[in-house]
Amino acid sequence: MKFLNGLLRFRRGAWEMLASILIALGVVMLMQPFLLTLYTYSFIVTLVGTVMFIIVSHFPE
Repeated sequence: MKFLNGLLRFRRGAWEMLASILIALGVVMLMQPFLLTLYTYSFIVTLVGTVMFIIVSHFPE
């Protein structure tokens, strides 16, 4: 509940966690050897997470 409330109120902690999860997901997608589709979109997911982290670092706490 606190996490969703932080997302809705544009608080830094919740959005930074979501961006970090996207970055980690992109790295996992890059390293897996099974599905070419996941590998194809891994860079985009990592890039979105990184840009998102940079933007949300300016949100209020």
